[in-house]
Amino acid sequence: MRRLKLEARAQPSQFWTYGSPLLALLCTVVIGVVLFALLGKDPVRGLQVFFWEPIKSSYAVGELVVKATPLLLIALGLAVCFRSNVWNIGAEGQYILGAIAASGVALLADKTTGGWIVVPLLMAGVLGGMVWAGLTALLRDKFNANEILVSLMLVYVAVQVLGYLVFGPWKDPLGYNFPQSKTFEAAARIPRLFPGSRMNIGVLLALVGVAGVWIFLFRTRAGFAQQVGGLAPAASRYAGFSSRRALWTALLISGGTAGLAGALEVAGPIGQLTPYVPAGYGFAAIIVAFVGRLHPVGMVFSAILMSMFYIGGELAQSRLGLPKSLTGVFQGLLLFTLLGCDTLVNYRLRWLANGGTK
Repeated sequence: MRRLKLEARAQPSQFWTYGSPLLALLCTVVIGVVLFALLGKDPVRGLQVFFWEPIKSSYAVGELVVKATPLLLIALGLAVCFRSNVWNIGAEGQYILGAIAASGVALLADKTTGGWIVVPLLMAGVLGGMVWAGLTALLRDKFNANEILVSLMLVYVAVQVLGYLVFGPWKDPLGYNFPQSKTFEAAARIPRLFPGSRMNIGVLLALVGVAGVWIFLFRTRAGFAQQVGGLAPAASRYAGFSSRRALWTALLISGGTAGLAGALEVAGPIGQLTPYVPAGYGFAAIIVAFVGRLHPVGMVFSAILMSMFYIGGELAQSRLGLPKSLTGVFQGLLLFTLLGCDTLVNYRLRWLANGGTK
């Protein structure tokens, strides 16, 4: 009788380092087929909704990019954190604060304001996210607080701040009592790239961010110091790299990119501040970062995949009568299958006979 055994590899497998996300996606698709069948839906139609409908037309591709842009921006900042061994789990809160700060600037605009206001609006979003992430850095730096718990709890504080503003001082008096700000003036809206599409300059900023993070991580001394601090803290201290500086750098970059994503969202597709700004992008971006192997280029593809899950979940609700929560199910499946498939990076499967030989 033969049995399977996990055997440690002498060196991590380069093949499975990059093949594991693809295997995880395949496993997610297979489980999804079974799930659709159990729900009494046509599995082929279900897969079509998730993987074909989001790319079948130029407008659909534009919507895919609109969803992928905030995911990519947030994931870029998180990759810097995770490579630095700083576990920022609260990017959703930083995203919300960026949206709030940008909305504060947008609400100052009137019909005479020029398009120049977009620049301070985006800068306010970046600053808002950095300030919120800076709270986590401060508590970790001064009081050795756990950044996982602090950043996560600050998400819920951010949600309460958002609720206070849209139900209170920023509530639109002409909005029929709906909890939302007034619609931003045209000058305070992010310029679109093409007529008839919601794609805006955010996608260009995200691509610039991909290049910037790649250069920072792999072509600068500061980026090298960040990664050494994450991989080998003792070696980092011996080399004279400041762990305190690495902490602040990682969290401020992550908070800034999340805040920028929030600013682009409220001044772009949404056009006003509402209680529905928290869309889970900050949490989904964690999956984007790890599926993309914490590499800027890899995260471009994983952000597009995660965007497909968002759009597919919405379409599954309207066309198949399935709950919108199916998006979260697919996101969770992808994460857990990735964690399982990553075992193959450091271990190989061996068939053993009863005697213990191959």
